[in-house]
This record gives sequence, structure tokens and C-alpha cells, in this order.
Amino acid sequence: MRDLAEGVTRFQRDVHPAKADLFAHLTTHHAPHTLFIGCSDARVVPELITSSEPGELFVVRNAGNLVPAYTPAPDAVAAGIEYAVAVLGVSDVVVCGHSGCGAMTALAEAHDLSGVPAVARWLRHAEASRARTPARGDVVALVRQNVLAQLANLATHPSAARALAEGTLTAHGWVYDIATGGVETVTAGHGPTVSAA
Repeated sequence: MRDLAEGVTRFQRDVHPAKADLFAHLTTHHAPHTLFIGCSDARVVPELITSSEPGELFVVRNAGNLVPAYTPAPDAVAAGIEYAVAVLGVSDVVVCGHSGCGAMTALAEAHDLSGVPAVARWLRHAEASRARTPARGDVVALVRQNVLAQLANLATHPSAARALAEGTLTAHGWVYDIATGGVETVTAGHGPTVSAA
């Protein structure tokens, strides 16, 4: 906690004053352009990867960057998608996987998750991804397949489906490489391509 408290002090002393006009504007304006759905992994920081300023990204993070298919049951991911698309009117959504993902590694290598039953239940939302990955143990391929599967699930959410059909929302699949900082664009039916953003 000491490191965090010192970080808050540095933020209040150095960062916030340097961006005072931006923060003053953000007190009454909330208009992010992109919904970023990423993994909770501490090594994956959406604002850092995209060089985004506060207020530009609406971020939803969870283990494995999963987007459960829409159901009417309460769901934090669904609520985040609906709010970003229907209320904030984001124009883009990114589903971003990453290298060395612990969730995808656990699935690819069939780890025993009996000691973490909530994690095991959550990762069931990636079963389609695992089924589409031909080689067992291939974490890299599973990460890519998972991004594609979660993009498909995104389209089951009514607000996203409507916006995608109307052309007011564009969906993107990315895989971030922690070691190199590279971002790979992943699209259905095509091989991965390297993207600058």
C-alpha cells in the first residue's frame, strides 16, 4: 500500500496539475470513443498500450478478456457493453487478448482448476475458443481464437448488434505481445496482421 499511496501523492503533485484543463473538462464530459475489453492481467494496461488520455477509453477488464454471450441475467460485462454503446455512443470496440495469458494457458494446458472454482466456472465462457483451437497446448493459437470467439459473443448483445448493423460501431480484435509491445490485428477468415493500432 505504501507504493500506491506514494503513487497517489506523485499523481496529485505532478500529473494532475499538468493536465488540469483536461480534468476540469472531464468533470462534466464523459465521451470516450472506444470500448476496450481486455484482460485483468496487471501487465496489460489499455491506456498505456494505446497512448490514450483519460476520458478516451471505456474499459472493461476480466480474466481472459471474455464476453459472455448475451442473456437477460445480471452481468457486469453486458452492463458495460450496453452502457458504452447505448448511452456513451462509442464508435469502436476492441477485444484485446495478450501473450502469456494465464487464463488461456490454464485452458490450453488443461490445468487443474478445482482449487479456484469461480475461475473454472468463468473460463467456461472460453470453451468455444478451446474447441476451435486445433492443437492442445497451443496458447498462442488459443489467445487468437479466443479474441475471435469473444467478438462473436459481442454481436449477441442487443445494443452492440444494433450498432454494428447500423454501421455506428466497428469491432476490432487485437492480440498484444507483452515482450515486444506489438499489437496484432485478428480477423475472422484471415490470418493475423501486424497493426500499429
